[in-house]
Amino acid sequence: MSSTSRTNPRVVVIGAGIVGCSLADELTARGWTDVTVLEQGPLPSPGGSTSHAPGLVFQTNASKTLTEFAAYTVEKFSALEADGQPCFHRVGGLELATTEERLAELHRRAGYAASWGVRGELIPASRCKELWPLLDESKVLGGFLTPDDGLARAVLACRAQRARAEARGARFLERHTVTGIEKDNGRVTGVVTDRGAFPADHVVSAAGFWGPVIGRMAGVDVPLLPLAHQYAKTRPLPELAGASAEASRPILRFQDRDLYFREHADRIGIGSYAHRPLPVDPFTVPAYDEAPVMPSSYPFTPEDFAPSWEECAQLLPALGRSEVEEGFNGVFSFTPDGMPVLGESRDLRGFWLAEAVWVTHSAGVARAVAEWMVDGRPRADVHECDLTRFEDVQRSPAYVHDRGAQQFVEVYDVIHPLQPMERPRPLRVSPFHPRQQQLGAYFLEGGGWERPHWYEANAPLAEGLDLPERDAWSARHWSPVAAAEAKATRERVALYDMTPLRRLEVTGPGALAFLQRMTTNNLAKKPGAVTYTLLLDATGGIRSDLTVARLAQDRFQIGANSRADEDWLLRHAPGDVEIRDITSGTCCVGVWGPLARDLVQPLTRDDFSHKGFGYFRAKQTYLGHVPVTAMRLSYVGELGWELYTSADLGLRLWDTLWEAGQEHGVVAAGRSAFNSLRLEKGYRSWGHDMTAEHTPDEAGVGFAVRMDKGDFMGRDALAARPEAVERRLTALLLDDPAAVVLGKEPVYVGGTPAGYVTSASYGYTLGRCVAYAWLPPLATGTAVSVEYLGEKVPATVADEPLFDPEMSRIRR
Repeated sequence: MSSTSRTNPRVVVIGAGIVGCSLADELTARGWTDVTVLEQGPLPSPGGSTSHAPGLVFQTNASKTLTEFAAYTVEKFSALEADGQPCFHRVGGLELATTEERLAELHRRAGYAASWGVRGELIPASRCKELWPLLDESKVLGGFLTPDDGLARAVLACRAQRARAEARGARFLERHTVTGIEKDNGRVTGVVTDRGAFPADHVVSAAGFWGPVIGRMAGVDVPLLPLAHQYAKTRPLPELAGASAEASRPILRFQDRDLYFREHADRIGIGSYAHRPLPVDPFTVPAYDEAPVMPSSYPFTPEDFAPSWEECAQLLPALGRSEVEEGFNGVFSFTPDGMPVLGESRDLRGFWLAEAVWVTHSAGVARAVAEWMVDGRPRADVHECDLTRFEDVQRSPAYVHDRGAQQFVEVYDVIHPLQPMERPRPLRVSPFHPRQQQLGAYFLEGGGWERPHWYEANAPLAEGLDLPERDAWSARHWSPVAAAEAKATRERVALYDMTPLRRLEVTGPGALAFLQRMTTNNLAKKPGAVTYTLLLDATGGIRSDLTVARLAQDRFQIGANSRADEDWLLRHAPGDVEIRDITSGTCCVGVWGPLARDLVQPLTRDDFSHKGFGYFRAKQTYLGHVPVTAMRLSYVGELGWELYTSADLGLRLWDTLWEAGQEHGVVAAGRSAFNSLRLEKGYRSWGHDMTAEHTPDEAGVGFAVRMDKGDFMGRDALAARPEAVERRLTALLLDDPAAVVLGKEPVYVGGTPAGYVTSASYGYTLGRCVAYAWLPPLATGTAVSVEYLGEKVPATVADEPLFDPEMSRIRR
């Protein structure tokens, strides 16, 4: 019997830590009660990361998804008890600034909190001293207080959720070591342990830092690196004598020195990320009975902690009169990007990952995975956590090790949203890379690709431009050269490297019917047509947006966003359809600007006039000696084409265009200018401006939905929705020509937080910063404000598109 035919599927969860117990509770609450949780250690404290976790829960995060996960963890654990003891102590959280850079970061964190609905306030050093009398106030510039944060008692929370799950029918089996994963015809069928086999329709690996071990048994890659993290406790402090509670003061973060503090009655617990990375091989972690303390607890290394102890005494002078009484190096998991790894494997259907999850996010992750399994999708947007997000090159053991270790190092670092990783680079380069280097490209990294953001060769063009002075934060990884490149695109012509955008080829006799069923727009057009369309899930949420070019009767080229798009299509593809990722074997140049036709037409015998080559059309032709697929598309709001060829001919294509463009003043332009131009035109960026949490009408892309074309994924859900929307992706223009915001800032309406910025960039053509934000429906001209570094920046709701609403520049 398949899992899809069972009303109560058999689920085996591997791991009875905080994630496994939370998941069993969430699944059984949704009616999936045939749940078996297997644990290799003893219950209730089996020896994984949960058993030693200090329990810090800070909700605020730059990731909206992680903040929502943490908020649910606080909500849920606050309502749980075990043996009359609460599972959560709402003592609050206090993050300190001892440098001006950190103080600015706390203002940004306060903005995240307001954007995502977390209570918090910036407080002066004197108030920090009141909350933590042991502080040396002279070292502190200010703090960020979040009163609803606190301490999760993870083992107690496991017990409470385990009891609820067992009452609904789940069973928890200790001392069962998993030795194999059974499968048949691409589906998981069971789990083998040293004490017998357990048939299953779904298996969830919630094994923590043992995740790679379980993954290898299943033939599923689990890209995480276990690392040891130092935690120490002082001897009793006279200043805390008589403490009756486990903790009464907020959890304290001293991020400028990679430290945190929490009370243990009359002692202080200290966690440090300041030491060298201490990677642990999950395949050599001892079994519970063979470990000195428990598998996740390694011997304390005092030499690594010594510098941190000195820093502790500087901040909390009372510690200078004390000493470390006990400590350990506790193991937990890091991924290459610091996010969890969640979702079902396509290679082994029914095998799920819920890995690299900290106690902070545990209940939220469990709810999301349970909703995913039972309902087909989680309510939260989880694309940042999806197991498909890593490229193949990002899954090598060397990459996972290097990036996982760096994530540990950067846990408390001030990270700019554009800050690229330093190594391993370069990893993926387009065929144009040598020419980009010659032009002085400033490269940032995304998806492993080197992406030019501007070119120093264009610096002379920026001289004399009247641009407002930027603050240090918004000026980081930015150059006035971007303004010159945007201006050149609007006035002449520019070449953009679009190679990193994912390309899929869909072929076969069933290709059209398949794509019609999977996407929202009508693709039943003659070869040569290009269509903007959406991928929806069954609830009508936007999984992605695509451009689909019909190149032949049974051959389509798709411009997609991520590996998740390919995975989604492959999961649903019938046998008469083939889907191939052709990104690495191809390349693309965007040629855009009012002189784009003057540049391209002399290179080909085909007609590139507006009449001969209309907007959203495609042709296979030659430019000079290079065969190309040309698509008349523009994401910068100007006349032009995307020109595709094979990777081996990429350099020749660039040189051909560059040479022909010299008489027209061609420039190479980067992503910084591109982002400015696309926001002026109102083009959405999936993953930033819209996600699966949003519907087409809310996101302003309802024009890409053809309800009359026949059935398609998500159609019924859209049809059942009310016409009026309660939120809308809204265009804002900042009132002050000198003001700039970057994204994720809270937006205030009438003095109250009402939404948040998704994307923002200075609009060089408009002379104002453009920001898009999720807000309640507001009339054009409504005054709002965007909070940036603690200041309310006035802005006004604007009609869109802000630039060339008649589309006259593109359609000429």
